[in-house]
Amino acid sequence: MFGNISMEKEDDKEKKESGAGLQNEMFDSRTIIISEEVSPELAKKVFSQLVILNQRCTKEPIKVYINSPGGCADSGFAIYDMFRFFEAPVVTIVSGMCASAAVMIFLGADEGKNYSLPNSRFLLHQPSTGIRGSASDIQITADEIEKTRVRYNDVVAGVTGKKTEEVSEDADRDFWMSPQEADEYGLVHKVITSIKEAK
Repeated sequence: MFGNISMEKEDDKEKKESGAGLQNEMFDSRTIIISEEVSPELAKKVFSQLVILNQRCTKEPIKVYINSPGGCADSGFAIYDMFRFFEAPVVTIVSGMCASAAVMIFLGADEGKNYSLPNSRFLLHQPSTGIRGSASDIQITADEIEKTRVRYNDVVAGVTGKKTEEVSEDADRDFWMSPQEADEYGLVHKVITSIKEAK
């Protein structure tokens, strides 16, 4: 029995060391992977990684790989702002899905540094929420959602060169795009098949 406990502790130790080793490798390669729902927890994790990577070097680019269904709009905007806050250049690469709030993260890259792999998908849409409470509180929340929607569309318009009204109309309903369509729309700088193309 005691032997089993000891072995379990040894296994836990190996897992922790393996995880720490992987984390160090990620830092050494200046890579961040976002493969979960956008949330305050994700934002905290990305902030911590950005702080460390910028302390290490402000000239070498940070590569951010994205495969996310979106989530919290505020966290998406927060990560977008943090990408632009630090000196180190940021390159974003979508592999899989880039939807909703994840689009904000994707667009946080330096100009011309947002890429997509060939089999990814993009989704623009207006923010939504399950509103509860008194009529006045519902109205306040609805007003905030509208402000978020306008900010979201303004950022997309700024990157794509389209008018905010056009983006707003497109994103009024779920607006799916393939990488090629996102490239034509101006959302993606380039569809790539090799890391060598992400310069």
